[in-house]
Amino acid sequence: MVTFDGPLSASAYELLGVAATVSDDELRRAYRLRLRQTHPDTGGDAAVFVRVQRAWELVGTSAARAAYDRGRGAASWAARPATPGATGTRPRGRSHGQAGAWRRRRYRELLADQLGHEVTDAEAYDPLVVRAASWEARRMLADALAEEATASAIEELGIGFTAWHDVATGEDDGTKLDHVVLSPSGLYGLMSEDFGGPVRFRQGEVIGSAVGAATPIRDLLAGMRTVARAARVRFGGAILILPDDDLDDAVTPLGAIRGVPVVVVRRSALRTVLRGGVPGARVLGGNEAFDVRSRLTHSVRVLSP
Repeated sequence: MVTFDGPLSASAYELLGVAATVSDDELRRAYRLRLRQTHPDTGGDAAVFVRVQRAWELVGTSAARAAYDRGRGAASWAARPATPGATGTRPRGRSHGQAGAWRRRRYRELLADQLGHEVTDAEAYDPLVVRAASWEARRMLADALAEEATASAIEELGIGFTAWHDVATGEDDGTKLDHVVLSPSGLYGLMSEDFGGPVRFRQGEVIGSAVGAATPIRDLLAGMRTVARAARVRFGGAILILPDDDLDDAVTPLGAIRGVPVVVVRRSALRTVLRGGVPGARVLGGNEAFDVRSRLTHSVRVLSP
Protein backbone atom coordinates (compact mmCIF):
# COMPACT_ATOMS: atom_id res chain seq x y z
CA MET A 1 0.00 0.00 0.00
CA VAL A 2 1.23 3.49 -0.83
CA THR A 3 1.97 5.45 2.33
CA PHE A 4 2.52 9.09 3.21
CA ASP A 5 3.99 8.48 6.63
CA GLY A 6 7.63 9.42 6.09
CA PRO A 7 9.00 12.86 7.01
CA LEU A 8 10.48 13.13 3.50
CA SER A 9 7.49 11.81 1.58
CA ALA A 10 4.99 14.14 -0.05
CA SER A 11 1.84 14.83 1.94
CA ALA A 12 -1.60 13.95 0.61
CA TYR A 13 -2.18 17.65 -0.16
CA GLU A 14 1.10 17.92 -2.05
CA LEU A 15 0.17 14.89 -4.18
CA LEU A 16 -3.11 16.62 -5.03
CA GLY A 17 -1.32 19.88 -5.83
CA VAL A 18 -3.08 22.09 -3.26
CA ALA A 19 -2.41 23.79 0.04
CA ALA A 20 -3.67 22.16 3.24
CA THR A 21 -5.99 25.14 3.79
CA VAL A 22 -8.13 24.81 0.62
CA SER A 23 -11.87 24.29 0.84
CA ASP A 24 -13.46 20.88 0.39
CA ASP A 25 -14.79 21.92 -3.03
CA GLU A 26 -11.34 23.09 -4.18
CA LEU A 27 -9.84 19.84 -2.92
CA ARG A 28 -12.39 17.81 -4.88
CA ARG A 29 -11.70 19.75 -8.07
CA ALA A 30 -7.95 19.29 -7.60
CA TYR A 31 -8.41 15.55 -7.17
CA ARG A 32 -10.38 15.24 -10.40
CA LEU A 33 -7.77 17.27 -12.26
CA ARG A 34 -4.93 15.15 -10.91
CA LEU A 35 -6.77 11.97 -11.90
CA ARG A 36 -6.99 13.21 -15.51
CA GLN A 37 -3.36 14.32 -15.50
CA THR A 38 -1.96 11.06 -14.13
CA HIS A 39 -4.30 8.46 -15.69
CA PRO A 40 -2.24 5.92 -17.69
CA ASP A 41 -4.78 6.00 -20.56
CA THR A 42 -3.95 9.65 -21.16
CA GLY A 43 -0.19 9.26 -20.90
CA GLY A 44 0.12 9.65 -17.15
CA ASP A 45 2.31 7.75 -14.72
CA ALA A 46 0.53 4.71 -13.26
CA ALA A 47 2.49 4.89 -10.00
CA VAL A 48 1.56 8.54 -9.48
CA PHE A 49 -2.06 7.74 -10.40
CA VAL A 50 -2.18 5.21 -7.56
CA ARG A 51 -0.64 7.69 -5.12
CA VAL A 52 -3.23 10.33 -6.07
CA GLN A 53 -6.03 7.87 -5.36
CA ARG A 54 -4.50 6.97 -2.01
CA ALA A 55 -4.15 10.66 -1.14
CA TRP A 56 -7.86 11.16 -1.79
CA GLU A 57 -8.70 8.25 0.49
CA LEU A 58 -6.87 10.06 3.29
CA VAL A 59 -8.43 13.52 2.87
CA GLY A 60 -11.49 13.03 0.62
CA THR A 61 -14.10 13.20 3.37
CA SER A 62 -14.49 15.72 6.16
CA ALA A 63 -13.88 13.10 8.85
CA ALA A 64 -10.83 11.62 7.12
CA ARG A 65 -9.39 15.06 6.45
CA ALA A 66 -9.84 16.16 10.05
CA ALA A 67 -8.09 13.00 11.27
CA TYR A 68 -5.26 13.46 8.78
CA ASP A 69 -4.79 17.10 9.78
CA ARG A 70 -4.57 16.09 13.44
CA GLY A 71 -1.80 13.68 12.55
CA ARG A 72 -3.88 10.52 12.86
CA GLY A 73 -3.52 9.90 9.17
CA ALA A 74 0.26 9.61 9.51
CA ALA A 75 2.48 7.33 11.55
CA SER A 76 3.55 8.59 14.94
CA TRP A 77 6.97 10.20 14.70
CA ALA A 78 7.51 10.54 18.44
CA ALA A 79 10.38 8.63 20.01
CA ARG A 80 9.61 5.01 20.67
CA PRO A 81 10.12 3.75 24.23
CA ALA A 82 12.93 1.28 24.73
CA THR A 83 11.69 -2.30 25.10
CA PRO A 84 14.55 -4.33 26.55
CA GLY A 85 14.07 -7.82 27.87
CA ALA A 86 11.11 -9.71 26.47
CA THR A 87 7.86 -9.26 24.61
CA GLY A 88 5.40 -11.65 26.18
CA THR A 89 7.30 -14.87 26.82
CA ARG A 90 9.72 -14.54 23.93
CA PRO A 91 13.20 -13.17 24.76
CA ARG A 92 14.40 -10.37 22.51
CA GLY A 93 17.78 -10.03 20.91
CA ARG A 94 20.54 -8.38 22.91
CA SER A 95 21.34 -4.80 22.03
CA HIS A 96 23.75 -2.04 22.98
CA GLY A 97 23.19 1.65 22.32
CA GLN A 98 19.96 3.37 21.33
CA ALA A 99 19.10 3.28 17.65
CA GLY A 100 18.06 6.62 16.19
CA ALA A 101 18.83 8.58 19.34
CA TRP A 102 21.68 10.68 17.93
CA ARG A 103 19.71 11.67 14.84
CA ARG A 104 16.63 12.53 16.94
CA ARG A 105 18.74 14.85 19.07
CA ARG A 106 20.18 16.47 15.96
CA TYR A 107 16.66 16.85 14.49
CA ARG A 108 15.52 18.70 17.62
CA GLU A 109 18.57 20.99 17.45
CA LEU A 110 17.98 21.85 13.80
CA LEU A 111 14.29 22.47 14.42
CA ALA A 112 15.03 24.72 17.40
CA ASP A 113 17.47 26.74 15.28
CA GLN A 114 14.84 27.12 12.57
CA LEU A 115 12.03 28.15 14.95
CA GLY A 116 14.20 30.25 17.23
CA HIS A 117 13.17 28.52 20.45
CA GLU A 118 13.41 25.20 22.25
CA VAL A 119 10.72 22.77 21.18
CA THR A 120 8.62 20.39 23.23
CA ASP A 121 7.98 16.80 22.16
CA ALA A 122 4.43 17.70 21.19
CA GLU A 123 5.65 20.49 18.94
CA ALA A 124 8.66 18.65 17.53
CA TYR A 125 6.59 15.74 16.24
CA ASP A 126 3.43 17.57 15.23
CA PRO A 127 2.92 16.61 11.54
CA LEU A 128 2.41 20.24 10.49
CA VAL A 129 5.66 21.28 12.19
CA VAL A 130 7.56 18.36 10.67
CA ARG A 131 6.27 19.18 7.18
CA ALA A 132 7.41 22.79 7.59
CA ALA A 133 10.86 21.86 8.90
CA SER A 134 13.94 22.22 6.73
CA TRP A 135 14.90 19.35 4.45
CA GLU A 136 17.99 18.66 6.56
CA ALA A 137 15.89 18.39 9.73
CA ARG A 138 13.30 16.13 8.08
CA ARG A 139 16.08 13.95 6.73
CA MET A 140 17.46 13.53 10.25
CA LEU A 141 14.05 12.45 11.54
CA ALA A 142 13.47 10.10 8.61
CA ASP A 143 16.79 8.35 9.22
CA ALA A 144 16.11 8.12 12.96
CA LEU A 145 12.82 6.37 12.24
CA ALA A 146 14.55 4.05 9.80
CA GLU A 147 17.18 3.12 12.38
CA GLU A 148 14.52 2.44 15.02
CA ALA A 149 12.58 0.20 12.63
CA THR A 150 15.74 -1.80 11.92
CA ALA A 151 16.52 -2.16 15.63
CA SER A 152 13.00 -3.39 16.31
CA ALA A 153 13.28 -6.00 13.54
CA ILE A 154 16.59 -7.27 14.91
CA GLU A 155 15.29 -7.55 18.48
CA GLU A 156 12.34 -9.63 17.28
CA LEU A 157 14.76 -12.24 15.89
CA GLY A 158 15.50 -13.50 19.39
CA ILE A 159 18.47 -14.14 21.67
CA GLY A 160 20.68 -15.59 18.95
CA PHE A 161 21.25 -12.05 17.67
CA THR A 162 23.30 -9.25 19.23
CA ALA A 163 23.25 -5.69 17.90
CA TRP A 164 25.24 -2.54 18.56
CA HIS A 165 23.48 0.68 17.46
CA ASP A 166 24.94 4.13 16.69
CA VAL A 167 28.50 2.80 16.73
CA ALA A 168 30.96 5.71 16.73
CA THR A 169 33.54 5.62 13.94
CA GLY A 170 35.07 9.05 14.53
CA GLU A 171 34.98 11.88 17.01
CA ASP A 172 31.69 12.91 18.67
CA ASP A 173 30.42 14.46 15.44
CA GLY A 174 27.85 11.84 14.46
CA THR A 175 30.22 9.86 12.26
CA LYS A 176 28.92 6.39 12.86
CA LEU A 177 27.93 2.94 11.67
CA ASP A 178 24.18 2.62 12.20
CA HIS A 179 24.20 -1.02 13.31
CA VAL A 180 26.59 -3.92 13.85
CA VAL A 181 24.79 -7.27 14.01
CA LEU A 182 26.24 -10.57 15.15
CA SER A 183 23.96 -13.39 14.02
CA PRO A 184 24.19 -17.16 13.62
CA SER A 185 24.75 -16.51 9.90
CA GLY A 186 27.66 -14.08 10.33
CA LEU A 187 28.78 -10.59 11.33
CA TYR A 188 27.21 -7.72 9.41
CA GLY A 189 27.39 -3.97 9.17
CA LEU A 190 24.03 -2.28 8.51
CA MET A 191 22.91 1.15 7.38
CA SER A 192 19.27 2.27 7.67
CA GLU A 193 18.21 4.99 5.23
CA ASP A 194 15.13 6.76 3.92
CA PHE A 195 15.80 8.98 0.92
CA GLY A 196 12.13 9.75 0.41
CA GLY A 197 11.94 8.26 -3.09
CA PRO A 198 12.83 5.33 -5.38
CA VAL A 199 16.46 4.46 -5.98
CA ARG A 200 18.55 2.71 -8.64
CA PHE A 201 22.01 1.18 -8.67
CA ARG A 202 25.12 1.86 -10.70
CA GLN A 203 28.63 0.49 -10.27
CA GLY A 204 27.98 -0.77 -6.77
CA GLU A 205 26.38 2.43 -5.47
CA VAL A 206 22.86 3.74 -4.87
CA ILE A 207 21.72 6.53 -7.19
CA GLY A 208 18.54 8.48 -7.87
CA SER A 209 17.12 11.97 -7.69
CA ALA A 210 16.31 11.52 -4.01
CA VAL A 211 19.82 10.27 -3.22
CA GLY A 212 21.64 13.29 -4.60
CA ALA A 213 25.37 13.25 -3.96
CA ALA A 214 25.13 10.78 -1.06
CA THR A 215 27.24 7.61 -1.23
CA PRO A 216 25.58 5.24 1.25
CA ILE A 217 27.39 2.06 0.17
CA ARG A 218 30.80 3.71 0.33
CA ASP A 219 29.97 5.25 3.72
CA LEU A 220 28.69 1.92 5.05
CA LEU A 221 31.85 0.08 4.02
CA ALA A 222 34.07 2.84 5.43
CA GLY A 223 32.35 2.59 8.81
CA MET A 224 32.71 -1.18 8.79
CA ARG A 225 36.45 -0.92 8.10
CA THR A 226 36.89 1.42 11.06
CA VAL A 227 35.05 -0.94 13.42
CA ALA A 228 36.87 -3.98 12.03
CA ARG A 229 40.28 -2.42 12.70
CA ALA A 230 39.36 -1.24 16.20
CA ALA A 231 37.84 -4.55 17.32
CA ARG A 232 40.08 -6.82 15.22
CA VAL A 233 37.09 -8.58 13.68
CA ARG A 234 36.13 -9.49 10.14
CA PHE A 235 32.72 -8.64 8.73
CA GLY A 236 30.95 -11.18 6.56
CA GLY A 237 28.70 -8.77 4.68
CA ALA A 238 27.11 -5.33 4.41
CA ILE A 239 23.37 -4.58 4.33
CA LEU A 240 21.67 -1.33 3.32
CA ILE A 241 18.00 -1.18 4.43
CA LEU A 242 15.52 1.05 2.59
CA PRO A 243 11.73 1.54 2.75
CA ASP A 244 9.78 -1.09 0.80
CA ASP A 245 8.27 1.46 -1.61
CA ASP A 246 11.70 2.63 -2.73
CA LEU A 247 12.94 -0.73 -4.09
CA ASP A 248 11.71 -2.87 -6.97
CA ASP A 249 12.96 -6.10 -5.39
CA ALA A 250 12.99 -7.41 -1.84
CA VAL A 251 16.73 -8.15 -2.01
CA THR A 252 19.23 -6.67 -4.48
CA PRO A 253 22.75 -8.17 -4.30
CA LEU A 254 25.43 -5.73 -5.46
CA GLY A 255 28.19 -8.34 -5.40
CA ALA A 256 31.44 -8.18 -3.48
CA ILE A 257 32.80 -4.65 -3.06
CA ARG A 258 36.34 -4.51 -1.71
CA GLY A 259 35.92 -8.15 -0.78
CA VAL A 260 32.67 -7.62 1.18
CA PRO A 261 29.34 -8.99 -0.15
CA VAL A 262 26.80 -6.15 -0.23
CA VAL A 263 23.00 -6.36 -0.46
CA VAL A 264 20.27 -3.74 -0.46
CA VAL A 265 17.04 -4.97 1.12
CA ARG A 266 13.51 -3.82 1.71
CA ARG A 267 12.80 -3.17 5.37
CA SER A 268 10.25 -6.00 5.43
CA ALA A 269 12.87 -8.47 4.14
CA LEU A 270 15.58 -7.71 6.70
CA ARG A 271 14.70 -10.48 9.15
CA THR A 272 14.72 -13.07 6.37
CA VAL A 273 18.14 -11.93 5.19
CA LEU A 274 19.63 -11.94 8.69
CA ARG A 275 18.27 -15.40 9.40
CA GLY A 276 19.52 -16.89 6.13
CA GLY A 277 22.64 -14.81 5.69
CA VAL A 278 23.92 -12.51 2.96
CA PRO A 279 24.80 -14.48 -0.21
CA GLY A 280 28.53 -15.15 -0.27
CA ALA A 281 29.06 -14.02 3.32
CA ARG A 282 31.54 -15.76 5.56
CA VAL A 283 29.85 -17.90 8.23
CA LEU A 284 31.19 -17.80 11.79
CA GLY A 285 31.81 -20.91 13.86
CA GLY A 286 30.50 -21.15 17.42
CA ASN A 287 33.80 -20.44 19.18
CA GLU A 288 34.67 -17.66 16.76
CA ALA A 289 31.27 -16.02 17.28
CA PHE A 290 31.86 -15.96 21.04
CA ASP A 291 35.28 -14.34 20.50
CA VAL A 292 33.84 -11.76 18.08
CA ARG A 293 31.10 -10.82 20.55
CA SER A 294 33.68 -10.34 23.29
CA ARG A 295 35.93 -8.20 21.07
CA LEU A 296 33.05 -5.98 19.97
CA THR A 297 31.70 -5.60 23.50
CA HIS A 298 35.07 -4.34 24.73
CA SER A 299 35.95 -2.20 21.67
CA VAL A 300 32.74 -0.65 20.39
CA ARG A 301 31.78 2.84 21.55
CA VAL A 302 28.17 3.87 21.00
CA LEU A 303 27.14 7.49 20.62
CA SER A 304 25.36 9.16 23.52
CA PRO A 305 21.67 10.00 22.88
